[in-house]
Amino acid sequence: MHTTVSKDGTTIAYDRRGSGPALVLVDGALCSRAQGPMPELAELLAESFTVYNYDRRGRGDSGDAGEYAVEREIEDLAAIIEVAGGSAYVYGTSSGAALALRAANAGLPIEKLVAFEPPFVVDDSRKQIPRSWVADLEALEPGAAIKYFFTKGIGLPGFVVTMMKLMPAWKPMKAIAHTLPYDARLLGQNCFGDPLDDAQWAAIDVPVLVVNGGKSPAWMKTSTRALAAAVPGAEHTEVPGQNHVIKASAIAPVIAAHSTKPR
Repeated sequence: MHTTVSKDGTTIAYDRRGSGPALVLVDGALCSRAQGPMPELAELLAESFTVYNYDRRGRGDSGDAGEYAVEREIEDLAAIIEVAGGSAYVYGTSSGAALALRAANAGLPIEKLVAFEPPFVVDDSRKQIPRSWVADLEALEPGAAIKYFFTKGIGLPGFVVTMMKLMPAWKPMKAIAHTLPYDARLLGQNCFGDPLDDAQWAAIDVPVLVVNGGKSPAWMKTSTRALAAAVPGAEHTEVPGQNHVIKASAIAPVIAAHSTKPR
């Protein structure tokens, strides 16, 4: 484990492996550098890149601040990119993709970006997320917050969440459930069924690839295509046979191909 310090003084923990161009992985909700898809993905990508897998603030071995702001998370990513050499390729998944897009829009030195299924909702084809969900998540104890997030936010049936409580991953998820409002804030107004405001991405000037799984729900496929249309110069692709929990072996070649493709 390595650490760096973000602009506000918060310690950010990260792992580094492999050799080659720097590539930073940005996790989604309820994941850390030890819990979720990134450890396996980092191992696969380390064959071609120097991979930086970090704990977003409030998770794992990273610190936190008294009051959350999206800008602090952008600064955390900037700190990782700095230790990676001052610029890097970036892959973000789910809410981590939303963070990476915000960072690119803020002008961070990102060489290229792959954004996998930021969970935006841009139409009325699914049950809508409550507009009060940030405050709702902040008011709930960890187990209840996880259930709310999966049922109200993602749209999973309640019985699926009940089954999750029996799985080994439940305890680690509870330990970082207090960060769920952070993920909700990262999505901003893009998850309530309204069309995307193209102007919010106007400052992005790096190559962006927006990706979805072929088995993902229709609302998510719609939102990824809308995002690709909204981000200047962005491309879109679909990975057959995959859903929001995409296999590392399926997304790794997509990341590698986009990152190494000549501009």
